[in-house]
Amino acid sequence: MTHLSLVLLSTPTSTLPLKYRTNSHPLQQNLLFTPPQPQFNTTHFKSPPSISNSKKWRNKVSFFQDFLTGGNKERDIQSLKDELYETIAPLERGAEATSEDQQRVDKIASKLEAVNSVKEPLNSDLLNGKWELLYTTSQSILQTKRPKFLRPNGKIYQAINADTLRAQNIETWPFFNQATANLVPLNSRKVAVKFDFFKIANLIPIKSPGSGRGELEITYLDQDLRISRGNRGNLFILKMVDPSYRVPV
Repeated sequence: MTHLSLVLLSTPTSTLPLKYRTNSHPLQQNLLFTPPQPQFNTTHFKSPPSISNSKKWRNKVSFFQDFLTGGNKERDIQSLKDELYETIAPLERGAEATSEDQQRVDKIASKLEAVNSVKEPLNSDLLNGKWELLYTTSQSILQTKRPKFLRPNGKIYQAINADTLRAQNIETWPFFNQATANLVPLNSRKVAVKFDFFKIANLIPIKSPGSGRGELEITYLDQDLRISRGNRGNLFILKMVDPSYRVPV
């Protein structure tokens, strides 16, 4: 029961999100000391061909660069995602990560967060469904001080349905524990999580004593990747596995 409470407060069990219905003074010339401006007849003045051609070339280059910048945004995001997946793949959900590994993962995650196009993730349908936890810094989940056979070694999932403000955390091998929670929006990116039921070994339901609480901010969201940060500073990276999954009410 102690293990579950810890896991639920800052783990996939605590990375729970939802739907929330919730923009100089002008430079004044010193007229007393401003010399009279010379007058030029510019009616028949033309720029030398080299200057004119240079301007046209710069305009074309500028347009071309703008075009490439817009067209490459999705490619750049995908490149960052590929780098993130490649970096966390050998880290066993974070259990084998060194401090250098953690810093590298956090740096890549921060770059993705900076280009997040879903400005109000709690209002997005992309949030709904079952997510698999790929990486976390939460020791409550990783339990690296325990022998490996006493840690959650199977996949860990988190399901969210924003329309019902419900979330569910699911452990697989070897414990098969579950927890369900109500979600309370704090703003368009952050939710408070209040757990109401635990299920031990997927068999024994236990009502929450009320101590299972936490907060979670969704910092990046798209159709297959979610990055979240907990109120204790932990990082959570999850991938979508079933957008049609419904959390029990």
